[in-house]
Amino acid sequence: MAAAVTTSLWGALLRFRGGLPACGSALSQNCIHTSAALERSRNWEMKNNKVHPPQLPGEPRKPAEIYHCRKQIKYSKDKMWYLAKMVQGMSIDQAIAQLEFNDKKGAKIMKEVLLEAQDLAVRNYNVEYKSNMYLAQSFSNKGKYLKRIRYHGRGMFGIMDKVYCHYYVKLVEGPPPPKEEPVTGYQQAQEYVQQLRNRTIINSL
Repeated sequence: MAAAVTTSLWGALLRFRGGLPACGSALSQNCIHTSAALERSRNWEMKNNKVHPPQLPGEPRKPAEIYHCRKQIKYSKDKMWYLAKMVQGMSIDQAIAQLEFNDKKGAKIMKEVLLEAQDLAVRNYNVEYKSNMYLAQSFSNKGKYLKRIRYHGRGMFGIMDKVYCHYYVKLVEGPPPPKEEPVTGYQQAQEYVQQLRNRTIINSL
């Protein structure tokens, strides 16, 4: 009993001094979520509000960049990742055409997100031609996972997950850049041997 009173008094003192947020039990709960995925989903669409400095007279025009996402999609992040990487680097029309003939559930959702981003670019971000864009970034990450009971026979049970994911896309105005040539195994071996030859012994003659 004395230990419980001491714990509650210590938590109240920390809250009074600003050390802990006042939400439930001060010593067992934390109101601050520091997940990297949560920070990315919160700040992704905020990148659209970034204001760039004025360009110099001879500087080439900076292409428009549009960030868009959809959160808490009832789909696996791993299945969505394969579709996201399939269309990355394509023009917007080519990506929509590829997803049109894909019978996966995630392809239909991704097509809707791309059409939303395309319409957003024309309406709000001064993109003149809606077909003159390409997918510079396209990826997915983990959303909210809900744990539920799966009942088995003879009074036993297991745990199942109801999975959700987030999908992010970045559209850039202009034609897609040319694809890089694949590096062969012989070229990789040459680079590795050259790195070994470039090594030096510190504090030697």
